[in-house]
Amino acid sequence: MAVPKRKMSRSNTRSRRSQWKAAAVSLVSCPQCRSPKRPHMVCPTCGTYNRRQVIEPSA
Repeated sequence: MAVPKRKMSRSNTRSRRSQWKAAAVSLVSCPQCRSPKRPHMVCPTCGTYNRRQVIEPSA
C-alpha cells in the first residue's frame, strides 16, 4: 500500500485542493414551455421529455 514518505506542506495541500470546485448545474430551456430545466430530464413545469408528454405537470 502506498504511504507518503514525508508530510505534505500546507501550501502544497492547499494548492492541490484549490481545484475542488463545485460545478454549477447546467440548465437548458424546455422546447415546449421554454422554462429552464436540467438536460436529459423531464420538465417539471409541463411534464414533457423529448417533445412527448411523460408525466402529469406539477401544479
